Amino acid sequence: MTDSNHSVGQSPGGERTTTQTSLTARGLTHGYGDGAILEDVSIAVEPGEILAVVGPSGTGKTTLFRLLALFERPNAGTVEFGGEDVWAMPDEQRLAARRRIGMGFQTRSLFSSSVADNVSYGLRVRQSWRARLRRTVGDVFGDTDPSPTVERALETVGMRDKLDRDARSLSAGEAQRVAIARALAPDPDVLLLDEPTSNLDPRNTAAIESAMREARDRGIAVALATHDMQQAQRVSDRTAVLLDGTCIESGPTDRVFDAPSDDRVRRFIEGKLVY
Repeated sequence: MTDSNHSVGQSPGGERTTTQTSLTARGLTHGYGDGAILEDVSIAVEPGEILAVVGPSGTGKTTLFRLLALFERPNAGTVEFGGEDVWAMPDEQRLAARRRIGMGFQTRSLFSSSVADNVSYGLRVRQSWRARLRRTVGDVFGDTDPSPTVERALETVGMRDKLDRDARSLSAGEAQRVAIARALAPDPDVLLLDEPTSNLDPRNTAAIESAMREARDRGIAVALATHDMQQAQRVSDRTAVLLDGTCIESGPTDRVFDAPSDDRVRRFIEGKLVY
């Protein structure tokens, strides 16, 4: 793995101008009360790739993604952004790192306003912190007009023509696409998607998978949590298998599915290992 620790800017046309940043978990252990949900999980998502984290429901995928998104501090282990331990950073630097990580949830939540307003929300939040961050860690975001950024994000998920629609009028699949556009609008270094196509129809699923590929091709590090092994095979470059809170195998997707080194992975893929 090659670490990169560069600030991210944009050219006037909105294209990325610098190397992107990896996100790495090392030895993560986490739980609530006396029970451990994750045990010694190490995983990395690199710029310009899609990493699928597969496993049955209840095996810790959502907890892992919440830790990677810096929503919670792990009980043990580290999360590194660009090669630096984020929980050893000063608060303002960690906030800057967190704002460079986009997160899409399985349960989409939109505001009672237009599609454009929903997608621009993250940009507005980011702008409100810009002056404070500049005083402490420098200009990590750059100055951009939010309008084309919102339009580009919506175009990525195939919703450019719904710019002025009331978000309350959208179908579940359309709402999920808007939620992903909202995560993409700030042009993150890392995009984390937790079961983004669960219970969606093929048309919306295809649109979201296309958005993942486009994000990867733009140099974003994309991580996808899914129990859909066919989806992992369709879209991911690498796959990590999470069973019972432990990452038991990871590697190139073709190799993991065609020739797994762990017998539990083989049985899981064949549908014989049930949790």
